[in-house]
Amino acid sequence: MEKGGEFIPKFTAVDFDARLLVGDKVQFIKTCPECGAALVRYEGEAAHYCPNENACPPQIKGKMEHFVSRKAMNIDGLGSETISLLFENKLLSNIADIYELKVPDLARLERLGNKSALNIKTSSENSKQIPFERVIFALGIRFVGETVAKKLAYAFKNIETLETATYEELIAVDEIGDRIAQSVLRYFSDSRNVEMLTRLKSYGLQMSLSEEKLQAAGDALQGLSIVISGTFAYHSRDEYKAMIEQHGGKNVGSVSSKTSFILAGDNMGPEKLKKAENLGVKLLNETEFLAMLGDLKEETQGFTGTLF
Repeated sequence: MEKGGEFIPKFTAVDFDARLLVGDKVQFIKTCPECGAALVRYEGEAAHYCPNENACPPQIKGKMEHFVSRKAMNIDGLGSETISLLFENKLLSNIADIYELKVPDLARLERLGNKSALNIKTSSENSKQIPFERVIFALGIRFVGETVAKKLAYAFKNIETLETATYEELIAVDEIGDRIAQSVLRYFSDSRNVEMLTRLKSYGLQMSLSEEKLQAAGDALQGLSIVISGTFAYHSRDEYKAMIEQHGGKNVGSVSSKTSFILAGDNMGPEKLKKAENLGVKLLNETEFLAMLGDLKEETQGFTGTLF
């Protein structure tokens, strides 16, 4: 081994005679150490995976941990240790079981008690108001993160339409390619997932876009990449990001030649402004942006501040 450049070590040769190991080469395991299922390796990936998603204990518990997380269903009191405790006591076997938990059953378990049990039950009931796009994210479909979940929610509007979507319909959605489409199709082709969704629907989870979001949705920004910078009078940055997505646009964090325009508020970042000027990227202020969406009259009614 020698120094490559100033700091980086570089291997130049291997001294086989100095090896102390004897016997066969190390062989990668072929079955899951938890459930015994044959491991699979997806094309283009180095890692090996257990495909037994609905019966392998670590995967079941991992799905539940994801489901209750803050950005998903935001259910308090169900950390990894508590989920493991409930799984071991056969109170949880999949995410739908969360909504059948009973306070007396929880309260009798070690480390919980009545107060913690009530907190879990109350929080799980409150999660039934979590919007549809977050429910999709919470399901833990492979490759479906927060952004993709929103894309799917606005494209298909409800779980029934998403469940029956074809490959062609899925890849027609912005940013949904072959890998995500195949993963969604695999998820809904599994009868165990369909049965679990039926239970979640019966418990009252939000399985369609709200009327408010359906009315707000449009395609005025379809195919546009938009950067937000600065502070605003009518809405917060997060609200503007949601509006962009609802109208078919894409939120991006940095200015490039592919940026359609910048939604520029007060105190816009000087570096973004300089780059926009160099690249000739258009700037829109709040009133221009809201006018583009047709929301200007409603949003500015009663406003007495200064427009820039």
